[in-house]
Amino acid sequence: MRAKDVLGRLGEEAAARHLAGLGWTIIDRNWRCPEGELDIVARDGASLVVCEVKTRSGLVYGAPVEAVTPAKAARLRRLAARWVAMRGIAYSPVRIDAIGLVSEGGGRFSIDHLRGVC
Repeated sequence: MRAKDVLGRLGEEAAARHLAGLGWTIIDRNWRCPEGELDIVARDGASLVVCEVKTRSGLVYGAPVEAVTPAKAARLRRLAARWVAMRGIAYSPVRIDAIGLVSEGGGRFSIDHLRGVC
């Protein structure tokens, strides 16, 4: 496995722990369909939240959450609607959050959690 893939997996694990620490319930992880992937789907109280996780080894290319472009945001909204439809959920408002992680070494990360990015 490539180093960036390992870093990405470690970041997703750290993001899931972060959300669990907030008392959220993780419903699904790494859900895929032909159009793309949702990293984490969770419940924050009554809210359904899709979390896009971006992990970086440093800030050379900017903050990880800056990678959530308008095109990526539109795709996340489409994927969230598809996920809800495939689960047979009649109506549920969905919030989309971005979680940016920067490695501090030794499996530790700084975490920037932005709520309702799109």
